Amino acid sequence: MAASNYAGVFDGRLPFGDHPALLVIDVVMAYLTLGSPLYDARFETALASNVRLVAAARAAGVPVIFTNVVYQPGGADGGLFYRKIPALKAFDRGSPGGDFPPSLQPRAGETIVSKQYASAFFGTSLGSTLAAARIDTVILTGFSTSGCVRASALDALQHGFVPFVVREACGDRDPAPHEANLFDLQAKYAEVVSEAEIMTMMAPR
Repeated sequence: MAASNYAGVFDGRLPFGDHPALLVIDVVMAYLTLGSPLYDARFETALASNVRLVAAARAAGVPVIFTNVVYQPGGADGGLFYRKIPALKAFDRGSPGGDFPPSLQPRAGETIVSKQYASAFFGTSLGSTLAAARIDTVILTGFSTSGCVRASALDALQHGFVPFVVREACGDRDPAPHEANLFDLQAKYAEVVSEAEIMTMMAPR
């Protein structure tokens, strides 16, 4: 992707803070089950990265927060978003699409944020939860890059938390929006880093 006309305009960098948290966005079975309208094999590769990152975060004492999507049957609490994307019916309460995969289960005491819209911050207590824990940096992973990851990264920035997006741990249905959104996030709203880089950043100092 050409970036020559971004040089000197979008070159800013944000520092990795002293109190990070890992935010695992919507890594649930609707994206990982063959036959689901939201499934794509690319999500399985990103799942493996998430498994490694969650294990590393726990070992380093970095708080892990999971999000999922839950709607009333019929989606009255999903508003226009639910109407725009019929596949969101996979997240109606009680559907197996909203379950966390066997390889990536929240542990007792870890926070789960249930949401109805793209951003993990919109209409939830996430911002207050992070502020109360004195978190300064949010490491973002999950599904999908162009949707809920992007929306959550932008809102993290706007809420005063430094967003770090992990390239290999995000997934999308097509490489074009995946790469385009990572490019734009790095330019304007977040730091996009590799799994290896974030592992080093999370390691105890």
